[in-house]
Amino acid sequence: MSQDVCIVGIGIHPFGRTEGMTGMDMGVAAVRSAVADAGIGWPQIQFAYGGSDASGNADTMVERLGLTGVQFINVKNGCATGGSALFAASASIRSGEYDLGLAVGFDKHPRGAFDPKPADWGLPDWYGEVGLMLTTQFFAMKIRRYMDQFGITERTLGMVAEKAFRNGQHAEHAWRREPVDLDTILTAPLVSDPFTKFMFCSPAEGAVALVLASEKKARELGVTPIRLKAAVMRTRPAGSFEVFAPSLSVERGGSATTIAARAAFEQTGIGPEDIDVAQLQDTECGAEIMHMSENGFCADGEQERWIAEGRTDIGGALPVNTDGGCLACGEPIGASGLRQVYENVVQLRGAGGGRQVPGDPKTAYSHVYGAPGVSAVTIMSR
Repeated sequence: MSQDVCIVGIGIHPFGRTEGMTGMDMGVAAVRSAVADAGIGWPQIQFAYGGSDASGNADTMVERLGLTGVQFINVKNGCATGGSALFAASASIRSGEYDLGLAVGFDKHPRGAFDPKPADWGLPDWYGEVGLMLTTQFFAMKIRRYMDQFGITERTLGMVAEKAFRNGQHAEHAWRREPVDLDTILTAPLVSDPFTKFMFCSPAEGAVALVLASEKKARELGVTPIRLKAAVMRTRPAGSFEVFAPSLSVERGGSATTIAARAAFEQTGIGPEDIDVAQLQDTECGAEIMHMSENGFCADGEQERWIAEGRTDIGGALPVNTDGGCLACGEPIGASGLRQVYENVVQLRGAGGGRQVPGDPKTAYSHVYGAPGVSAVTIMSR
């Protein structure tokens, strides 16, 4: 029989740049923090799923955490690495095979843009030669088309970045913790039209770990659990327009995000209107705007009014990216999706401090997206 899955421990190593530490060091620190938060020891962990894009195999952490013989499976799935690890961990408990396990993600990327190779993604060399493997160019092209279709303005892009840095100042784990005003954002050097330098996230460093438990085990531990109602991962359907997709069909077919979101809402019986706080993939400002619609929170084009009215601010109807998201935290690929879940647990515990969503939030949503068109969605409640 399927059983409920609870998050009983969370740990994070601050994002940004930490000289003298490897990505693996950060992963170990996050695991130790999560295990301590759950009030248990490493030997009690029955299984683990973990991943990193550029900082080594997660299972090698057992040498430092303890050689207990634990089942530890490596996960590598682009920007959805953390979300995929969480999905696998949750399925292991939901199936009844285990009662207590771990999902962990970490990374440490060099400074500068990501450097993907066309052949690694099943693409011809010309795709890289015209510059589309450089994600800043692809995402700029995608949002420019969306802006023309649905009336999104450059000012609205800037307001997304302004909110991110305003929220990030209150998150101890965020990289960018200084507010940036709208005029500075809009008049900053242009990277790829229409995005200025404040409208992109940067490759970064960091780690997150989550301890998951069955309902029965959570009661035994005596903790107040956060219930993981759904953890869904999907790949792109035919006719979608995704990063590293070399063409756009005239027959549109939704996206990896739309089908992942739909599946998560169907599994839980919860609708978008029931969500109190959301963390959405914001590789750049346009991504947050498009993902508001793709996840079902508003119609295409409504984002212009939503953002102008402050509906996605901390005190709005649907606070989005309450810790500043990728724009303020940066993007260590293996950890980024789990950071969103970490932040939602903080919000549902009421422990967000200056960034805490008012009104005693009870439901939370996270969405991560990456190449070559994969999305992972979670819905949590308490």
